[in-house]
Amino acid sequence: MSKICQITGKKAMVGNNVSHSKRRTKRTFDVNLFTKKFFWVEQDTWISLNVSAAGLRTINKVGLDAAIKKASEKGYLYA
Repeated sequence: MSKICQITGKKAMVGNNVSHSKRRTKRTFDVNLFTKKFFWVEQDTWISLNVSAAGLRTINKVGLDAAIKKASEKGYLYA
């Protein structure tokens, strides 16, 4: 499973490790992902999502149904 949030679409970023002597080597900045189970009241079922911390705040703010609807419109949600 790739490290992508299913609600916000956040992905791992690429950057540099910089040593004391200023040598640069490539590294990745991973997303703060959680595998969470949510009860979807509209469908009367449990669903499991890979969600970032920002995605959790989005679900708390607008609700699960609205967050899933917006994520599926943007193409972030996959089965």
